[in-house]
Amino acid sequence: MYHRTAPPKIRRKNIRTGPLGVSWRTVIVKNRCKLSYKNDYMLIISDGKEKALHISEIGTLIIENTAVNITAYLLCELSRYKVKIIFCDHQRNPYSEIIPYYGAHNASKQMRRQSQWLQPVKDSMWQRIVAQKIIKQAQVIYRETANNVSRETLVNFAASVLPGDTTNREAHAAKLYFKELFGPQFSRDSSSDINAALNYGYAILLSAFNREITAAGYSTTMGVNHCNEYNPFNLTCDLMEPFRPVVDREVYKCRSFAFDDFFKSRLIDILNHKVVILDKEQFLSNAINIYVKLFFRAMEEGSDKDLPEYELI
Repeated sequence: MYHRTAPPKIRRKNIRTGPLGVSWRTVIVKNRCKLSYKNDYMLIISDGKEKALHISEIGTLIIENTAVNITAYLLCELSRYKVKIIFCDHQRNPYSEIIPYYGAHNASKQMRRQSQWLQPVKDSMWQRIVAQKIIKQAQVIYRETANNVSRETLVNFAASVLPGDTTNREAHAAKLYFKELFGPQFSRDSSSDINAALNYGYAILLSAFNREITAAGYSTTMGVNHCNEYNPFNLTCDLMEPFRPVVDREVYKCRSFAFDDFFKSRLIDILNHKVVILDKEQFLSNAINIYVKLFFRAMEEGSDKDLPEYELI
């Protein structure tokens, strides 16, 4: 039996994204309502009341309530505008998203090139990605805990990463990093608010990277290291690795709070954080766009030298 609810809570956060320029708003739909399309507007209808938001202003749409009805027409138009659409489960955690089949006019050409990437180049690129990730973990540890010993250990791990990370420096670094950040008893396999928050933040990152990869005409399925046949986001999981510490740091800062709407809003807002990339301050969403573009250029040139690093602020 359905119960009458209040008008839908529509929360908006200013998230600026590079590739679409004007698409900057994150819209979170929290209560039961109907979402439909009319003349380039998304209509939010509940209890006879109607709100309208121009689609060009939306960067991300998060559907938190499983009782929301949304029309196929609206979904198609949102996809055409390259809006990230994230659906949450009954616990209001990100569960799935919509990704267009083709994000660029030359997608088939790009995917053919992607399928021909050479293994030595992929191994070299993965070496660089893992080293970048560990360096960022070291920075987070030092800035948040002032533990220089752990920082130095992580820096040494980063310096010893081999092509393809054949000695699994990534896993060794992660074991030290998470226990230093969240305590010696912490495990990524446990059920806790910390892990729920980490997973929520990573889902936001994954969606942002999916958008950039598909917009460039490439497939999210063919990675340089991740190769699980059941994972449709192998490449996404590869590229987001150096950016996970941005989420980790935000979770650390909010670790004393319950994993509630406030906590989630802080994680959603990470795309609006500032970082430095190519010697310029950028919103994280813009930095992701730059990073993905230069990754593809580096892969086509067969060298990892052009893959940029970003700096936390």
